[in-house]
Amino acid sequence: MMADDLKNRGPKDRARVNTSEAWELKYWTKEFGVTEDQLKAAVKAVGPMVTDVRKKLGK
Repeated sequence: MMADDLKNRGPKDRARVNTSEAWELKYWTKEFGVTEDQLKAAVKAVGPMVTDVRKKLGK
């Protein structure tokens, strides 16, 4: 799979939250129902693992 396959809009790694890609940031903010700032703060606090971020955000 090519990393820049634009047809695949889901995260490349669904176990991790990547806040450095704009479209992934948009995906995860929609997924968790939070703002970009809330998402970035959660990732900074607990790391990029989706389970940890979900727990931190109370989702």
